[in-house]
Amino acid sequence: MEDIKTPSHVAIILDGNGRWAQKRNMPRTFGHKNGAENVVDIAIHAKKRGVKYLTLYAFSTENWKRPKKEVDYLMKLLIKFVNDKIDQLMEEDCKLNFLGDLSAIPDQTRKAVELALDRTKDNKSLFINIALNYGGRDELVHAFKNIVNDGYKAEDIDEKLISEYLYTKDIPDPDLLIRPGGELRISNFLIYQIAYSELYFTDKLWPDFSYEDFDKAIEEYSRRNRRFGDVK
Repeated sequence: MEDIKTPSHVAIILDGNGRWAQKRNMPRTFGHKNGAENVVDIAIHAKKRGVKYLTLYAFSTENWKRPKKEVDYLMKLLIKFVNDKIDQLMEEDCKLNFLGDLSAIPDQTRKAVELALDRTKDNKSLFINIALNYGGRDELVHAFKNIVNDGYKAEDIDEKLISEYLYTKDIPDPDLLIRPGGELRISNFLIYQIAYSELYFTDKLWPDFSYEDFDKAIEEYSRRNRRFGDVK
């Protein structure tokens, strides 16, 4: 694999957990549990492949529309994820970050987020960004409001300034966006940041998404010629 170009930043939409469970005549929560188990495995594999940033779409601003029982389970699942996986993430030198409006999540879930941020703050081998209560349009609304509140004038606003007010202000834009689950859309995920990202879609549902599937996406990315509007 010497000629494979590894993207520095990979973003993944964690799609298909509920359908994965339903295919097995199990409740949707069973799919979310197995999807969460897959997160660290794929993250560690990504690190071994040379990926520096991994951004995962875990819970969107629209996901509050789901049944309360499922939403409550997802919030508790994040607490379990932190408690169960934090030591492994420390061993792998992975730093956790969270993107989104965290003011709306339950107190216990927010405490788990704060614990994860504190425990992993000095790690440097892989930066894992978990998008939680995140929406691309909502992020832009927050950014523009804060720009105005900080006193900037219309003539001050450019792409660089906007980027500095996004949740991803210290993170390079994704090189590659992967969406498992068979859907062909970006679902309000990093809509400003993925302007020039390569997109890769697969029918494989997230709990079944394997190292081999990740490698296929990397190989496909490597074959593409990223011109960024140029003709080279």
